[in-house]
Amino acid sequence: MIGIVDYNAGNITSVERALQSLNIKYIRSKNPEDLKECSKLIFPGVGDAAYAMEQLKITGFDNFLKNWANSGKEILGICLGSQIIFDFSEEGNTNCLGLIKGKIRHFSNIDSSLQEKGFKIPHMGWNNLNYENGNCPILKDVPVTADFYFVHSYVICPEENSVIKAAADYGIKVPAVIQSGSVFACQFHPEKSGEAGLKILKNFCEN
Repeated sequence: MIGIVDYNAGNITSVERALQSLNIKYIRSKNPEDLKECSKLIFPGVGDAAYAMEQLKITGFDNFLKNWANSGKEILGICLGSQIIFDFSEEGNTNCLGLIKGKIRHFSNIDSSLQEKGFKIPHMGWNNLNYENGNCPILKDVPVTADFYFVHSYVICPEENSVIKAAADYGIKVPAVIQSGSVFACQFHPEKSGEAGLKILKNFCEN
């Protein structure tokens, strides 16, 4: 059974629909106790990092997710969920979960000339990926020519480059798939990325 973490951060219904289309059994809950017997967790989200962390603390999901990751159980962060698994986000100067070492930085703080070069912020639309740093289970049999749907203004900046398994090019390198042990993350929305995105979800859930 797959658990979906519901912490009032949006975009959860589209993840549910994707799992339904794949005939994958899941439970969605705002209560960590309901998810403790699940085999894996999906941690989606759209919105503001500071608000999300506040909600995680209110619900008790902050410690639940830390304990889950520390126990070696698999978790997949999506979009906002892919960011607040790191230590710190410049969005609201927010201390995050710290499941993986690194910071989340605004595009303009990485390269202030991006918009002058014609790159709009937020980064919104379809991009393909460049695979790197060895194989990643959730990318198995996903074509390198596939495009994925991105919507974000902040960029994952891990301390260790080796956790980056795929990246997009948007004027700068944009880490897009992360793996550190049992913790996985997609900056893009696999649930909104057609067959290739569904394949990533299927790989995660059934691996």
